[in-house]
Amino acid sequence: MVTFLLVTCLFALWGFANDITNPMVAAFKNVLLLSHFQSSLVQAAFYGGYCVMAIPAALFIRRFSYRSGILVGLGLYALGCFLFAPAGQAKDFSLFLAAYFIMTSGLAFLETTANPYILSLGPAETAPRRLNFAQAFNPLGSLMGMFIAKDFILARLDPADESARRAMATDDPSAFAAITQADLGVIVLPYIILGGAVLAILAIFWFTRLPEPVVEDEDKDGGVWATIKRLLSNADYIRGVVAQAFYVGAQIMVWTFIIQYAVNELGMAKSTAQGYNIVAMVIFVSSRFICTYLLKFFSPGLLLGVCAIGGGLATLGAIFIQGQTGLYCLVAVSAFMSLMFPTIYGIALRGLGNDAKLASAGLILAIGGGCFMPPIQGLIMDGAGLSLGALALSATRASFLLPFLCFVVIAIYGFDCARRAARRN
Repeated sequence: MVTFLLVTCLFALWGFANDITNPMVAAFKNVLLLSHFQSSLVQAAFYGGYCVMAIPAALFIRRFSYRSGILVGLGLYALGCFLFAPAGQAKDFSLFLAAYFIMTSGLAFLETTANPYILSLGPAETAPRRLNFAQAFNPLGSLMGMFIAKDFILARLDPADESARRAMATDDPSAFAAITQADLGVIVLPYIILGGAVLAILAIFWFTRLPEPVVEDEDKDGGVWATIKRLLSNADYIRGVVAQAFYVGAQIMVWTFIIQYAVNELGMAKSTAQGYNIVAMVIFVSSRFICTYLLKFFSPGLLLGVCAIGGGLATLGAIFIQGQTGLYCLVAVSAFMSLMFPTIYGIALRGLGNDAKLASAGLILAIGGGCFMPPIQGLIMDGAGLSLGALALSATRASFLLPFLCFVVIAIYGFDCARRAARRN
């Protein structure tokens, strides 16, 4: 029980990191006078750590132990947080990106370790209940990260907007340097405190003996390379990884650019706009319980496809409806996303047996969709908008065509899975 509770805390830790980071795209853009594309590189660096380290983390855990994976993950997480201090002192955006990458390299270790470890801590028949309980702490960490970003970062940044800062950089460089340094100090401090908290948790795990579950001989089916070859030749699994990458890309784009949508389209303050992100997360958490109940009556693939259609329609509302209603549509997308990650995860791993241990790392690697897609959306947002006959779309609203296309891919995957399941039955 002690081990279970300790490992469950890790789910809140990566939820906190994810959702304190999303608003930083808007913060860095204003503080360092970056383009939308440049500021979205925060997400490229953040989710790049998942993309690069998921498979190495799985191989490391396979070679050593779950406890070793947790310790390495927490160590990298804390190191990434502490690197914010020299990055802020140097006012160097590339150092911030390096810090994010190192931090999420640690998160890749934690996610690749914690999910299967929770499943192993007890009887197989109660494993889904254990994992669902542990996963419930992830959005709690996310909400805490959102509140910290809103009240302790965005609300405390200098209110000067980008045009005022650009004028100040030309007319009074010393004053501009002073407010930039002060704002970076506001951004850095929560990460330093977070790093200290992560170190304290690392110390607890260091001095705690964790049971190592007894597993089947993982080499009896030919070892790592044989497993990888089987997975690469499994079309159902590959489709699941691709769908997961598009889902994570859509999720990160929607949650990252809610702030830019509210600021650019409605003229809101960033801290006020972050409040809509918090509402979106509350809707996301509530919808997860509803969708879990609906799975008693509908096949996972069918419900996934229906939710993808709902998410796509809500995204179209954000694109084509101006003003507050468009923002409400963007917030509503979260109601349809809540089902997607665990459902795709479960469908993709179905029937893989012992191969699922390495296959799960591939689905964590698919979080790399959050690495590549936000910068592309940022490039679109930096553009001149889009004209569709008599209808003119601002660059901000036009950029949400990219998450809409992601939902189209997920809908195709979901309905295809439902069709295959019906054929098997």
